[in-house]
Amino acid sequence: MKVSRRAVLGAAGAAAFATLAGCSGDDGDDTGDGKAQDYSANREGAMDGYAAGTQFTAKSPLTFSIMMLSNAAYPYKENWTFFQELAKRTGVTLQSTVVPGSDYNQKRSVVVASGDAPTIIPKTYHPDEEAYIASGAILPVSDHLDLMPNFKEQVAKWKLEPDLDGFRQEDGKFYLLPGLHEDAWQDYSLAIRTDILQQLGLQSPKTWDDLHTVLKAMKQAYPDSYPLSDRWSTPPQPGGNNLLNLVGMSYGALAGWGFQHTTWDDGAKKFVYSGATDQYKAMIQYLNTLVAEKLIDPESFTQPDDQAKQKFASGKSFVMSCNAQTLVNEIRPSIKNIPGATVLKIPVPTGPMGETIFVSRLESGVMISAKARQSKNFVALMQFMDWLFYSPQGKMFAKWGIDGTTYTGSVDDGTFKLASDVNWGGLNPSGTKNLQVEYGFFNGVFAYGGSTKLLNSQFPKEELAFQEVMNKRTNRPQPPPRPLNAEEREQATLWETALKDTVYQQTLKFVLGTRPMSEWSAYVGELKGKNMEKYVELVNGAYQRYKKAHG
Repeated sequence: MKVSRRAVLGAAGAAAFATLAGCSGDDGDDTGDGKAQDYSANREGAMDGYAAGTQFTAKSPLTFSIMMLSNAAYPYKENWTFFQELAKRTGVTLQSTVVPGSDYNQKRSVVVASGDAPTIIPKTYHPDEEAYIASGAILPVSDHLDLMPNFKEQVAKWKLEPDLDGFRQEDGKFYLLPGLHEDAWQDYSLAIRTDILQQLGLQSPKTWDDLHTVLKAMKQAYPDSYPLSDRWSTPPQPGGNNLLNLVGMSYGALAGWGFQHTTWDDGAKKFVYSGATDQYKAMIQYLNTLVAEKLIDPESFTQPDDQAKQKFASGKSFVMSCNAQTLVNEIRPSIKNIPGATVLKIPVPTGPMGETIFVSRLESGVMISAKARQSKNFVALMQFMDWLFYSPQGKMFAKWGIDGTTYTGSVDDGTFKLASDVNWGGLNPSGTKNLQVEYGFFNGVFAYGGSTKLLNSQFPKEELAFQEVMNKRTNRPQPPPRPLNAEEREQATLWETALKDTVYQQTLKFVLGTRPMSEWSAYVGELKGKNMEKYVELVNGAYQRYKKAHG
């Protein structure tokens, strides 16, 4: 689920970032409270004169502990070339605490709360880091940006200050180092059987109204089908998460994977509750119409992935959610036994919000244990993190590996290609060695973010065409910061569970028609009964407080 350019500048966060960016040298850094950092006891192994574009190589061999997610698609291997080459280039050995992806979030919570967390804690999605701030378990990384010249350079060059403002807490600091993207990346959309479109004399739908028309024509031609049968349900919560997110984005609503409790109302200059907005209602009404006309399979919101994929593979449905990789690796191979069947990922249909998107250029990121600040190797740690996660050289290494071994050429001039025996994502089908499984490169723990040219290097021609269309759309502004203090966060968490359960359950009922749209006002009343208004008041109070303190 990815990415874009949000553009509302929270004046407070911008000022805080400007203060940090204005510092120079790594002997001290402004923490935001007027006190300079003293790194004199923390420089063992660090480079002198480390700067953006410099290859980080520790002065002496170092070992840093890391919480290592093991992906089921490419299980962790201690002897991956990635680790060997990383040590060779940087002098750093990573000591891994290996955790299966299915247990990662729970295990992370346990080890951080116990005080036994590894130094480097990756694969953390904002705002998950907020749970660990009050205890002092994680580092306020924004205090130490002068040790990270590549990070600072990319934030400034790509104008990411407004995006980072959304990560700032009440103290004006942020505690998560996110992946940084130069441009928006909208990966998820809908896959559609293009041979059926041709058979029926239809064009690929450009708007949600067009999709409605296409689905009706498919239903008429194939009355026993549900033209759209979707995937990615996440029981016990209602599913249709990608579909809700896509339609919601086009209607100006936050739903599905994109659901957040509050939406910024730029006209009123305040936050409102997302699940009670007119835009959310309009999104539901659209989907309800498709379900009522039997154009969407009602099981789309509950069925397991395999069931959805089987319906598409057997020709019982013609449209389903996808991203670039599932299109190539799952959906296209699944229909090879249907004579003449072809499928394409279409640009996200547009709606009332026009040619716009609403996604973030910031990706999941890395927390650093607060205990690292006292380490004699702290400066070296931050330099290492800066090189691996934020330098163009580190990103290229983490993603594609070793020039001459796993790839050749350059992403900057378009000559990049995988080695003849290496494959990833269908880029080189004749390759017999999987880049992730065999070598450990393109691992989601390390490879994310980067320039648009680096991003585009992973796409076949058809995906580049998709991205070209999506990149022409305007990204809508991100909301201003509204960080809650520890007491407010505790209270908000109690309210959020009941509110989200109500929104999700009633959204499904409205979409499926088991609750009539005439009861919308009653539904909003139910949200009020679960402290919706108090919740919004709390968020707006935090926004005003932050604005006053940092504006």
